[in-house]
Order: sequence, then C-alpha cells, then structure tokens
Amino acid sequence: MREPEWLGWPWQDVVTQAKVPVVVLPDKQRLFAHMAEEMAAELRANNAEDRPTRWILPVGPTGQYEHLTEIINRDRIDLSRLYTFQMDEYLDWTCRTLPQDDPLSFAGTLRRRFFSKLDPDLRPPENRHKAPDPRHLDSLAEAIDMAGGVDTCWGGIGVHGHIAFNEPPSTYFHAISDEEMKEAPTMIVALQPDTRVVNAISSAGGNFEAIPPYAVTIGMRDILAARRIRLCAHRSMWQRAVWRRAVMEEPSVRYPVTFIQEHRDAAIYVDEATAAPAVTSL
Repeated sequence: MREPEWLGWPWQDVVTQAKVPVVVLPDKQRLFAHMAEEMAAELRANNAEDRPTRWILPVGPTGQYEHLTEIINRDRIDLSRLYTFQMDEYLDWTCRTLPQDDPLSFAGTLRRRFFSKLDPDLRPPENRHKAPDPRHLDSLAEAIDMAGGVDTCWGGIGVHGHIAFNEPPSTYFHAISDEEMKEAPTMIVALQPDTRVVNAISSAGGNFEAIPPYAVTIGMRDILAARRIRLCAHRSMWQRAVWRRAVMEEPSVRYPVTFIQEHRDAAIYVDEATAAPAVTSL
C-alpha cells in the first residue's frame, strides 16, 4: 500500500491542512512549558469563577509536571477544587497493579513527579485523585460522573495511534468497529508487542522483559467525552509519523487517535524535531 504523501511534507504544510489544530514549539522543553502554562491558566480561570477543575492526567508525557508545580507553588494556585483521573496503569501477568515504589508504576510516577512536588498546603485532597482499578472497572467512570465530567484530557500519542492504552485491536477472530472503539469503557488490555518494545526503549533502557504484559486503561468513551483534548508528541523519530496520521488520516479504529478529529475542541502540540517529515532514510 502506497504511503500518504503528507508523511514527507514539511510540517508547515501539514499544519495548514490538518483536521485538528496543531501548535509547533521550538523544542520539547518549550512544549512542556506551554502545556504547563495552559494547565495553570485553566486552574486560575476556574478558581476565579468558583468552578472545579477536572483533568484526565497522563504518565506519558510527564515533562509538563515540573513546570506546572513550579507555577503552582510560585503563584500559590489553590488546588482544593481539582479532580484528577489517572489515564492508565501497568498490570503484571496476574493483572494486578504494580506497587507504587516500582519505577514503572504510573501512580507512583504521578506522585513523585507531580503531587509530592506541590507545597503541602496547596495539594488537592487525596480523595480527589482516582486511578483505574482492574478489580472495579467502572469505578473510574463513576468518579468522573460524580465530579461532573472532565474539563480537559491531557495526554500523548502512542506509536500506533493509541491514547492511554486504547490500542487498535489486533485479532483474527473478532473485528472491532469504529463505533465500538469510540464507546469503549475502562478496560484491561494485553499490550501489543510494538507498544512494549517502544516503551522499553523509552522507559526501561531497552529491557523488554521489564515492561508488564497488561494494563488497565480509561476507554475512548471517557476521553472523547472530555470538553477539551490536548495531546502532545515530543519523542522525535518514532512520533513523526503518528502525529501526522492523527491529524490527516480518516478517522478509524486503525489509529484510534484519529477520532479526535470528530471532537469539538481538540489540539496537538509538537516540537520541531518531532514535526520533521517522516521519511525513509538510511
């Protein structure tokens, strides 16, 4: 099958024709700072109107948290009405969550990178943070409903177009339709080999055996129901194709991220190194 020409276009041309707004930042540190500034602005605006702030939070990317905690601590931003919903979590071979002191634990990473860096008097109440629970799969959606929905889903884009661990289904025995994927609730998934390889390279020093075989993930239903979706691509070589597919491919289960094209308020942030053409080279 012939690859689309836009995979090799200059990023300026892709941005012009993209079906989703794309913001290109000079480098990944400025990308993370941009995300953090937007997050802080949302907190301030909601606090000024005495409204809660409700976020789906990722553990990929994490670079924005350093900037965000600095802004919150410096400007004394009140987080007493912040609700956070963790996107996903690795599961071991028995489908149990990793201990939080495990370096690959997403809950532990959020605690280390975000919550513990906040001044104690600014931290949101602990019961306002919910993670997906493999023992009670509907509990995350129930917590979101009780909070009144999600204001913004923050996240990244996986190598084959997944948001959280909503990977394109891979089976000979049962086809998943676009509508089924868009309505998927929180679920347990067996991670595909390419996801485990990429994650091993990016977070485990290439130690493929370290990456757990399963995960529990918020479904596309709750992601697409968020009032805003803000995703970023900052991994240079391996995300050069997928961010282009996200904004140029026709929406389909083949690349689940393409469903954000149908969302009322979605955007993608990309650094210049990742925005470069996705062309074959030796």
